[in-house]
Amino acid sequence: QEQLVESGGGLVQAGGSLRLSCAPSGRTFSITYMGWFRQAPGKEREFVASVRWSGNTPYYADSVKGRFTISRDNTNTVYLQMNSLQPEDTAVYYCAVRSGPPGSVAVASRYNYWGQGTQVSVSS
Repeated sequence: QEQLVESGGGLVQAGGSLRLSCAPSGRTFSITYMGWFRQAPGKEREFVASVRWSGNTPYYADSVKGRFTISRDNTNTVYLQMNSLQPEDTAVYYCAVRSGPPGSVAVASRYNYWGQGTQVSVSS
C-alpha cells in the first residue's frame, strides 16, 4: 500500500523545468521533514531537498541550490520546482517523510516513509 504518492516526472530538454508533487495517501504522518532524494543508475541515493515542517525551513543539496525550490501547502503536499535542469539531474526522484527528532536532514536512512519514485530524464 502506497503511503506517499508522487507525480510530475517526465522527459525534458536541458534548461527546461519540471514540477514534482508528493502527498500522503491512506494515512496520517507525524512529519518533521518531508523532502526529496534521487538515485541515478549505478549511484547511491542522494539528498536533493527537504523542508522542516515546523517553521517551513528549506534545505538543499549544493548541486541544486539556486535551481530547485521546495515548498509545501496546508494539505501536507510537498512540491519540488526544478528549473534549469541538466542531464546530470536525470534520476528517479523519491519523496520521503521523516518523523521523530530533527537533525541529519540529508541522511536517507533517517527517513521513515518513501514513495515509489518518479523518473526525471533530461536530454542534452
